[in-house]
Amino acid sequence: MRLLLDTHVAIWWLSGSDRLSKPTRSAIESAAEAFLSVVSLWEIVIKQDRGRLELPVGFAEALRDDFRDLPLRADHVLEARELPPIHRDPFDRMLVAQARVEGLTVVTADRQVAEYGVPIIAA
Repeated sequence: MRLLLDTHVAIWWLSGSDRLSKPTRSAIESAAEAFLSVVSLWEIVIKQDRGRLELPVGFAEALRDDFRDLPLRADHVLEARELPPIHRDPFDRMLVAQARVEGLTVVTADRQVAEYGVPIIAA
């Protein structure tokens, strides 16, 4: 299975949070490929800069060690433009678009993501 982690899932993974269920953690560990979008990294940095999130020094390197980078490409942006207005969060909309283009399953606790018809694993 090829997975794309939602931003909050990546944060829970990195912090060792018990909000990430054992079955979900196992699915991530056993995935053929697990991706972290550059969009999520950008969202994390914004939250840190605004004082809404504290992560250890070197968090970006830790995430890159655990997950494959998924860059943002033009076809992702164009797919996001076609999405119905189910979700207002532009970061989540872009993750959905990336998942659709790349054929990825999204790991998320956000129920609205499933409304886009992408496969999900509930975090």
